[in-house]
Amino acid sequence: MAVHDTIGDFLTIIRNASSARKELAVTQHSKMRLALLKILKDEGYISGYSEGEDEKGRKTLHINFKYLGETPAITGIERHSTPGRRLYYGAREIPRVLGGLGVAILTTSKGVMRAREARENGVGGELVCKVW
Repeated sequence: MAVHDTIGDFLTIIRNASSARKELAVTQHSKMRLALLKILKDEGYISGYSEGEDEKGRKTLHINFKYLGETPAITGIERHSTPGRRLYYGAREIPRVLGGLGVAILTTSKGVMRAREARENGVGGELVCKVW
């Protein structure tokens, strides 16, 4: 049985499109991807996103990238917890990204949130990715 890492594929689409200096990337829609995009938008890593449909009527997400001159706002994005190796952290164990310059994103019992929010709420969870 094949295991597909849809979040890993999504992060790869973002990484590749950003480093290729694309203005727009289109990907399949999911609630998890939408939650990740909301955090990236709030943190200022992307300029925006919108929902749409492709020619077959399937839901899609359109990601608008942000650049500071010629430099992409996203300089790095890493997948941490994978389908074959889940990484869970308690509220006090959540790692910082580049001494607070980046953002770690977790899935918790209270939804998808930044590491900072998880620490404030006293909840741990699965570390999905780190962005800087």
